[in-house]
Amino acid sequence: MTFRLQEFKNWFQKKEKQNVKDLLATAKKPEKISPKLHRFYGGKVQMMPKCSITSTADFAIWYTPGVAAACREIVENPRTSFELTNRWNYVGVVTDGSRVLGLGNIGPEAAMPVMEGKALLFKYLGGVDAFPICLKTQDPDEIVHTCKLLEPTFGGLNLEDISNPKCFQVLEDARDQLNIPVWHDDQQGTATVILAGLINSFKIVGKKPKESLITLVGSGSANMRTAYVLIRWGIKPGNIIMVDSNGIIHRNRKDINKTLNPWKYDLTQKTNSECRTGDISNAFKGVDVVVAASKPGPNTIQKKWIKTMADKSVVFACANPIPEIWPWEAEKAGAQIIATGRSDFPNQVNNSLGFPAIFRGVLDVKAKIVTDDMCIAAATELALFAEERGISKNNILPTMDEWEVFPREAVACAIKSIEQGVARIKPSKQDLFEQATTIIQNARNSTKLLMKYNLIKKKPLQKNL
Repeated sequence: MTFRLQEFKNWFQKKEKQNVKDLLATAKKPEKISPKLHRFYGGKVQMMPKCSITSTADFAIWYTPGVAAACREIVENPRTSFELTNRWNYVGVVTDGSRVLGLGNIGPEAAMPVMEGKALLFKYLGGVDAFPICLKTQDPDEIVHTCKLLEPTFGGLNLEDISNPKCFQVLEDARDQLNIPVWHDDQQGTATVILAGLINSFKIVGKKPKESLITLVGSGSANMRTAYVLIRWGIKPGNIIMVDSNGIIHRNRKDINKTLNPWKYDLTQKTNSECRTGDISNAFKGVDVVVAASKPGPNTIQKKWIKTMADKSVVFACANPIPEIWPWEAEKAGAQIIATGRSDFPNQVNNSLGFPAIFRGVLDVKAKIVTDDMCIAAATELALFAEERGISKNNILPTMDEWEVFPREAVACAIKSIEQGVARIKPSKQDLFEQATTIIQNARNSTKLLMKYNLIKKKPLQKNL
C-alpha cells in the first residue's frame, strides 16, 4: 500500500505512540501485582532451622541444658560467638525509612516491605541470613547507638534508605564505633555496580576513563559516594561534574554549607576543575558519561540535553521506580549505551549485583569493615565476569540469573579484606571460593526444594489475583 508523505508520518507517529504505551504498561505491571502477592504470602522471608533435629531429645543439645557449655565458651572468648552461633552469617538491614527508593520519607512501617525484599536478596543471591530492622527514630545518634546495641548479634550491618546528608554521618560514626562491617548500600552498593558498568562501557565505546568527562546528576548518597569511588578508582576529580537541584556544583557555590554537609562541600573543592556553572543542561555539554541518581522520571533528563553530549555517549538513568529518561528516548537522542535500575530493560544497574556477594565475602573472613577498595575489587570482578562471557552495548553487566558471578565477587572482596589487614581469618582463595559457592547454592536449592513440596505456596496466576 502506498502512502502520501503526510499519511506515512501520521501512521508512524501513531505506531510510535502505541509502542511507548505498551512499554509503559510493561514497566508499571510489577507495581500493580506487587501488593496482592505480598498479601498472599504475608511477607517474603522466614527463619528455618539449620541444625539436625531427629527428635525432641535433640533440644537438650541445642537448648537447655547443653547450650550452657557453648555459652561458657563464649564467656571465656567472645570471638567464638562467630563459631558457635550463626552470628558469622547474620546481617541486620537497618533503616529509619527516611529516604526509601523514590518514595521519600515514608517511615519505618512502610519501609518494611523494602527491607524484607533486601533480606530475600541477601539470602537467595548471597546465602546471607539477613533481618529487616526498621527503627522508630530518625535521629542519627540514636541510629548509631542502636547499631552498637545490636552488634553482638550480627556479623555485619547494612544501612538502608537513610536520608542525605545524615546517612554519611551515620555510616562514618558506625564504622568508627563498631567492630563489624557496616556499610550503606545506597552509597557503597550503588557506587560498586555503577563502577562495574562504567568499566565495561568505556571498553565498548573505546574511551579512556582518565581522559573522559563524567557528569553525576543528583548529589544524594548514591552519586556522592560514586564520586568518591570513581576518584579512588583513578578518575581525575576535576573531570567529574556534579549537579544538584540548584544546578552545577562548583567551588564558588555559597549555598553549600561546610558545617551542615562537609562531604558535599569537599566535592565542590575537588570536582569540576573547569568551574563549569549554570543549570543541568550545561552539565551535559561535551561530556562522555552521565550517571543520574536523582528524581524519578520520565523527563527528568531531556533528549535535547543528551544530544549535546560527546560522541559515543553513555547514560545511566538509575532512578527508581521510573528512570530519569526512558531508554528508547535516550537512544533516539544519540546515547550509545543506556542503563537503568530496572530489570525489565537492558543493562540493569542494580545494587543486587553487589551487596549479597560483598557481604558473603566479608562474612567469610569475619572482616571488621567494608572499605571502598573492597567495593572496587567487587566492581572489577563484576566487569571481568561480564567481559569473559561477552559484552555489548545492551549487555554491559552480569544479571542476577548468572549466579556464578556471586562467589567470584565474594572471593574478590574477601581477598581484599585480607590484603588490607581487616580480616579475622585468612582462608586460601580456593577455600573461599568453595565455601561461597556451597553456601549460595544451598540457599538457592533450599528455596527450590521448599517450592517443590509446596512448603512455599505456589504463586497464583495473575488473572486470579
